[in-house]
Amino acid sequence: MRNISKEDYLSAIYKNIDSNSKVKANVIAEKMDVSNAAVTDMLKKLAKESLIIYEPYKTIKLTPTGESYAKNIVRRHRIWELFLHQIVGLPWDKVHDEAENLEHSGSDELINRMEVMLNFPEFDPHGDPIPAIDGSIPKQRDSVSLSKLKEKECGLVVRVNDFSQNFLVYLAQIGIELKQKIEVKEIRSFDNSMLVLIAGNEFNISKTLADNVFVEIVKN
Repeated sequence: MRNISKEDYLSAIYKNIDSNSKVKANVIAEKMDVSNAAVTDMLKKLAKESLIIYEPYKTIKLTPTGESYAKNIVRRHRIWELFLHQIVGLPWDKVHDEAENLEHSGSDELINRMEVMLNFPEFDPHGDPIPAIDGSIPKQRDSVSLSKLKEKECGLVVRVNDFSQNFLVYLAQIGIELKQKIEVKEIRSFDNSMLVLIAGNEFNISKTLADNVFVEIVKN
């Protein structure tokens, strides 16, 4: 099992902050699949290094230094993901774990050269924004989770959550990928599952799946 570093924590904090740029410790524990005690220990260390603002039982906030550090880690990870997907040819369900290992190796110069090779990409294979070298974040298109669509509405996939390899494998199996059009044919009221049309084929999908696929609403 890979050791969880402070970079991993900073990345998790950055990716899970709310609209007020804050996040709760239990959210980090859940996302990283570690104990609350382990999270608390690491948060204390990060606070001592002035990377976060943290008090027990209160929310976590990145300091400017911590945010810059976190953005660089996320940048490295997402550029590696895109490189592995586009250049090496790994499917999108395998790039995350490989990138987790590679993001800690190699110089910033290497990452910057990979960015040039990839023609300054703005999004990774799952649709998440790649922070630029100056820390700026690409503007994302307005989107909602697929579960928010009504019957007969259509959406163009712009992002999917990459929390599970099995989830990404299943998405690929039923034809869900970035830029794919999905039409909602029917919504089952008893469990909010959906019958959807993807590339001419109908599939039954759960609300959990629909909650983790994000689309731009388009005309049918």
